[in-house]
Amino acid sequence: MQIIVLKFGGTSVGTIDRIKKVSNIIATYVKKKYKVIVVSSAMSGVTNDLVNKSKKISKNFNPSEYDVLLSSGEQVACALIAARLNHLGYKSRSWMSWQIPILTEGNHSYSRITFINKKKIIDYIKSGGIPIITGFQGINNLNRLSTLGRGGSDASAIMCAKFFNASKCIIYTDVQGVYTTDPKNLKKAKKIKVISYEEMLEMSSLGAKVMQPNSIQDARLNRINIDVRSSFINKKGTLITKKKNVIRNRIITGITSTKNDAKLTLLGVKDRPGVAASIFKPLYKNSINVDMVVQNISANGKETDLTFTIKSENLIKTKKLIKKNMKIRFKKLIIDKKVSKVSIIGVGMITTPGVTYRMFQALANNGINILVISTSEIKISVLINNKNVKKAIAALHKEFKLSN
Repeated sequence: MQIIVLKFGGTSVGTIDRIKKVSNIIATYVKKKYKVIVVSSAMSGVTNDLVNKSKKISKNFNPSEYDVLLSSGEQVACALIAARLNHLGYKSRSWMSWQIPILTEGNHSYSRITFINKKKIIDYIKSGGIPIITGFQGINNLNRLSTLGRGGSDASAIMCAKFFNASKCIIYTDVQGVYTTDPKNLKKAKKIKVISYEEMLEMSSLGAKVMQPNSIQDARLNRINIDVRSSFINKKGTLITKKKNVIRNRIITGITSTKNDAKLTLLGVKDRPGVAASIFKPLYKNSINVDMVVQNISANGKETDLTFTIKSENLIKTKKLIKKNMKIRFKKLIIDKKVSKVSIIGVGMITTPGVTYRMFQALANNGINILVISTSEIKISVLINNKNVKKAIAALHKEFKLSN
């Protein structure tokens, strides 16, 4: 039995007309004799509306009830898709995560799928049915609904592909695939035909919004090939796969940028073993993610300046935590909210010398100053003034010939 998993994002099912179109797409795969499993997100805007309603009800909304509330969006979309397929003459029904069941572990709003019971779905498929499964959710060991975080429907689809041993996992979205950079920032951006898990993981974690990092990691660990394509245009998309399946001559695969960063610098920190841990421990305990970190030692070896970046929405909380932290001593706290991170990503840089120089020189030639640098095997990130982001992307796109 050749199973294929089709996942539709919020914009793909955002209106009744779009749900009708999605149903036609599903029907084309059925006509090709695939056994189809559909995973759907909530209609676009629905989840945000539910979040806003929760804020109006309570500032301390119960986490388990919050997940019940947010999971209702997918239930609506799945019922509409199933109803449309029935209208077209196909056997279909919606499946809530608890009806299968899809088991999860972890905290509410940040759970991960650990197991999917296949029997009911397999039986339904064998009977000629098309199951429409709610994405973004499962049930925990207390039999309570739990959600997987934003972008969690992608994770649902990937784990369905794993447990049902699907031959394909296709993610339908509002873009035609993964691009060398965001087309909104650069019109010359080109669609990438094939990209490795590792490159896509870096791109998604560094600002590309096609898929969430957790979903890419799940696909990588389980060796699930992902085909990202548009539900609006019938064209080939981007295949996300293992490195050995990627054949290209480019050193750099893509360029990403972020918008909501903030840079904090602690000047004159009394240097001692464990001081960095003392600074970051309260942030960790408050679920504040620290990104780029640079530490400079003074000439006398007694003081250090420490710079790090966080997301802007965490700035107020971070300032409070630093100022009330009695375990550290420093002279001054400097904050810069007008910064953005620009990154180049590509497995080709592992074996190619001079990539760092070329990146820095291209930025220098365009009068762009680098504030902080961070690197890994397949990416180089720089922090710059946010007014220079589009100029930086254009310069790097040209330098590494990504428009060719």
